Amino acid sequence: MKHFYSVLITLTITLTFAQNRKIPVDTMVVTNHTTTIKGTSISYKATTGTQPVWNSKGEPMATLYYTYYERNNVKDRANRPLVISFNGGPGSASVWMHIAYTGPKVLNIDSEGYPVQPYGVKNNPNSILDVADIVYVNPVNTAYSRMIADKDGKLPNRDTFFGINADIKYLSEWINTFVTRKNRWESPKYIIGESYGGTRVMGLANELQNSQWMYLNGVIMVSPADYKLYNTGQPVYSSLNLPYYAAAAWYQKVLPDALQQKDLLEILPEVEEFTINKLMPAIAKGGFISEEEKLSVAQKMAYYSGLSETSILQHNLEVPASFFWKELLRDETGQTIGRLDSRYLGIDRTEAGTRPDYNAELSSWNHSFTPAINYYIREHLNFKTDEKYYMFGDVHPWDNSRNNTRDDLREAMAQNPYLKVMIQSGYYDGATTYFGAKYTMWQVDPSGKMKDRFTFKGYRSGHMMYLRNEDLITANDDIRAFIKSSLSNGKAAKYEKN
Repeated sequence: MKHFYSVLITLTITLTFAQNRKIPVDTMVVTNHTTTIKGTSISYKATTGTQPVWNSKGEPMATLYYTYYERNNVKDRANRPLVISFNGGPGSASVWMHIAYTGPKVLNIDSEGYPVQPYGVKNNPNSILDVADIVYVNPVNTAYSRMIADKDGKLPNRDTFFGINADIKYLSEWINTFVTRKNRWESPKYIIGESYGGTRVMGLANELQNSQWMYLNGVIMVSPADYKLYNTGQPVYSSLNLPYYAAAAWYQKVLPDALQQKDLLEILPEVEEFTINKLMPAIAKGGFISEEEKLSVAQKMAYYSGLSETSILQHNLEVPASFFWKELLRDETGQTIGRLDSRYLGIDRTEAGTRPDYNAELSSWNHSFTPAINYYIREHLNFKTDEKYYMFGDVHPWDNSRNNTRDDLREAMAQNPYLKVMIQSGYYDGATTYFGAKYTMWQVDPSGKMKDRFTFKGYRSGHMMYLRNEDLITANDDIRAFIKSSLSNGKAAKYEKN
């Protein structure tokens, strides 16, 4: 009899837990919290869960996991800004800005952004929740967002989601549903995207206007990845790396004394001018450049980058960033520097080679973000599932064709006099460089008639500039100022004759 009960208990446990692992299509969990932001006590509601993406028949073809923060006791919700937040990848969860930048909680890290134990989160006294409500959206196959099979068990075509234009199209539809459900149509609206999210929000600005009839007050691009730039051609793209090389070399203290003793912001304008006026034309000449000019440019590049003239000439003035990360400290310490944040150091198997074995900064970030987001969602937001939280999901192959997002942003701005743009970049970001971001900003509006509606902000850190506490404070304050400057304040959306 004892054996019978033992078998029965085992069978019951098996039946209880051996279920198919899947995420609910449409659900939410609500919790209430308090925090202190900028010295003021803030009460807020957190809603986390899943909301469907509908197909043309009105059936769910995917469900997106999101977290929505609303400040409580707001008397005039219609005038309260709503910020819709994305990360990038493509294929990255919206985790990085969520628990390290604008949200009410931040990682348990040190003041420079390095992981410490115990893993977890703490209150963010710099969150923008005091001035705006925020929703963090996870595209398909990131976090807990998933495709949904039809009644026959067939999943949608992957090209419905995984490409520049497909991504923009379905996300704009999802945003429409979200704004309608949460009754936020009256609110001033902002979209913020980091890294690939920069490409995403440039396209979304226009798609929301022209397909959803939803007009924005602001677009914020954090360390934006402009794929139009990457595919432009090497004379432009490779030359744009030099100001970043100078910044990283200055931080690592390997520049000549004449530069090293200056402040970073004294150096960069000089390097930017050389890049545009000397380096870019020199590279454009290719093999027909004179030896005299080539040597002169290489000497100046070496002066600004910390690299040797020899290595620069061996690359015909086009030094790949991957080589720079491996080469900069090769003869000094033998360490590599980080790709997304060149303050970070790595150790390779051998000092020889043309690129680092791994990304030192990303390893550090995964170290701290992964346990923190899993703990936070389950224990603070009370959303519990056996599904895996995908920090990076399966979204490839990704269709980069027909990329018109830069012009999409220009068109959206031209049609909407309210719409303003802010770009935030870290000087030590070697993946989506600050000068590349500036170049993108310059190219959006060739007429120059809207340049007063663009703002650029630089920070003394990397891709995730907010991991450095000093920049976390400044960057959030910059968002607050941007939101304030882009509110209508009763002014009509129209152009004046000038």
